[in-house]
Amino acid sequence: MKSTSIVRGTVLITAASLLSKILGILYVIPFNYMVGEEGAALFTYAYVPYSILLSISTVGIPLGMSKFLSKYNSLGQYDVSFKMFKLSMVLMSVTGIITFLIMFAGSDLFSTIAISNNRDSSQDQSITQSDVSFVIQMVSFALLIIPSMSLVRGFFQGHGSMVPTAVSQVIEQLVRIIFLLVSVYFIINVLNESLTLAVGSATFSAFIGAIASCLVLGGYWKKRISASKLKINQEQSSVKPNEFHSISLFRELFYYSSAFVLVGIANPLYQIIDQMTFDRAMVNIGQGDISQIALGVINLNGHKLVIIPVTVAIGLSMAIIPSLTKAFVDNNKAEVINQINQSFQIILVVVVPAFVGLSILHNEAYGAFFGINNIEIAGPLLAWYAPVSLLFSLFTITAAILQGINRQQFTIVSLSVGLILKAVLNIPFIYTFGAKGAIIGTMLGVGAASLLNIWKIKTSIHFSLKPILKRSLFIIILTLLMGFSIIIIRNVLEPFVNYENGQFDSALALVIYVTVSGGLYLLTAYKTKLLQQVVNK
Repeated sequence: MKSTSIVRGTVLITAASLLSKILGILYVIPFNYMVGEEGAALFTYAYVPYSILLSISTVGIPLGMSKFLSKYNSLGQYDVSFKMFKLSMVLMSVTGIITFLIMFAGSDLFSTIAISNNRDSSQDQSITQSDVSFVIQMVSFALLIIPSMSLVRGFFQGHGSMVPTAVSQVIEQLVRIIFLLVSVYFIINVLNESLTLAVGSATFSAFIGAIASCLVLGGYWKKRISASKLKINQEQSSVKPNEFHSISLFRELFYYSSAFVLVGIANPLYQIIDQMTFDRAMVNIGQGDISQIALGVINLNGHKLVIIPVTVAIGLSMAIIPSLTKAFVDNNKAEVINQINQSFQIILVVVVPAFVGLSILHNEAYGAFFGINNIEIAGPLLAWYAPVSLLFSLFTITAAILQGINRQQFTIVSLSVGLILKAVLNIPFIYTFGAKGAIIGTMLGVGAASLLNIWKIKTSIHFSLKPILKRSLFIIILTLLMGFSIIIIRNVLEPFVNYENGQFDSALALVIYVTVSGGLYLLTAYKTKLLQQVVNK
């Protein structure tokens, strides 16, 4: 594939992912208004185990498939590619059914793990285990479709066609959000039914969105595959599929897939530890009344804001793997070093100012998107959670680099260390620091995993961190200037535009502060040649 095609495809996928993330934030505003913080927490209780089981059901095969197809198609072995795709479709169908049955039948067990029974009578209005069990069952239906659907996306990407993935991803999100908002509104305001039923329909929207995505992909399949050049290529394949054993092909595919699945489930695994420990620990320290509100902030509302910069890291990691792998295979050490340096610096120049700005504007940001109810709880938690965006970005990009230099199996070690730290420290930290103790536990876990990955990169290819550290110091100076500008502007405008006045004022204040301070950061970064040096390195 030509480099321009790679860049264009990467930009398209990243743009689609960013648009999906933005839509995923915007819908939360009316959704939160209708269901409140308790509804948001109930939604989270279903989605975290769903995300993990979804990753398990696919075992990274859709992304591994794209790499597998690229290899065998470049060798002219189109029959091998198509045979592996058909075998993988059977596997994805089976794993989808199995994980659906596990989640649907095991919903009571998942709810027991998530919700404490040790609540006093003053907390009877809180979410119950039966509520959680119901919404888990509703979201589980999506597992029947999404693994196979994701494989079709990987098939298109393996043939260098990014448009079907991008379009289906956006359509899936749009249909899911429309169904979610309409059904929740209808259940609550027209039928006057329970919050649990409304949130159950919200989680079921994942199944509806997946169906819409399948229809889109089916259209592209009919147009581009069934009567396309690919079919001719299969007939002209240089090697027949029966010359390869299915077991050896699957072994190779799983080798490619292992690193993808680990990176994909890292975030939900940290969240499931919170889900298993947070409520019980908060109840035990006498803060059970704010437990579900705080968890909704950490694992849903706040997380949606924090994850936006991480999307840049995910897009970058998709872009770096092909070129970095080629440079490594060609033994072009200078190009490998250059690729890694540029990757780190792009992450830092984008994510550092983003999380610092979010930390300072925590009340305005949360109020703008989710309203000022419980802002005294949600705002400070968002400020603590914002730096996690940098740590998750570093973990994502370092995992991609390890794959590019053929050290992807080390990701198992680093992720395991991070999760063990999180699991061991979470309850003691909640006992000591309250709700933000869970955030500190995540920081230490993800931070440790990222540092281990960086150490492995450094020792594997004798990579020097000095250029990154020097550039980081300059980025920090510009970010501090940006931070001071936010504080000054806020002190001047606060008597006139204050987040405490409501959601509209929060949004107006956020737009003003981000526009001015963000513009100042970009201008100084451009005038000092920082942007040019990072992008054109």
